[in-house]
Amino acid sequence: MQPGSYAISGSAFRSGTPLLAQERCRLSAAGSRGSLLCEGAQSTRKDRTQKRHSSIRRKIQGKPERPRLAVYRSNQHIYAQVIDDAIGNTLCATSTLSPDIREQLNGKLGADKGAAELVGKRIGELCLEKNISAVSFDRGGNIYHGRVQALAEAARAAGLGF
Repeated sequence: MQPGSYAISGSAFRSGTPLLAQERCRLSAAGSRGSLLCEGAQSTRKDRTQKRHSSIRRKIQGKPERPRLAVYRSNQHIYAQVIDDAIGNTLCATSTLSPDIREQLNGKLGADKGAAELVGKRIGELCLEKNISAVSFDRGGNIYHGRVQALAEAARAAGLGF
């Protein structure tokens, strides 16, 4: 950083909202009082996903009569769990790392739509075994496309309502 430059971690325009990346600010010599010039650092894809996820979580709550189906997608695997947020318990969960799904994948990684469909079908079956027929779908900040969409449609086909 240059002399006269400051790094701040809050936004002057929207109070209470955290910044995605640190802003770089410096005092301008223009004007008699000087003014603070800030440049926002470019946000990453992970930052944007986390921002979408926190926005979704403010709106979706898992309840005993309608728990939350949370989906997490990594580069190599996909995970799904059904959560009752009222008591903070995970009611059932599965992923491409589960032994029964790994067996069906025949050694492939779980990074494709076919694997996501297997996870969706399995989570639907687990929910129906526990008498859960309706859930709130939490896509975890991911766009409803590709593997996330394949998992959701397979869970619906298995009899889960959302």
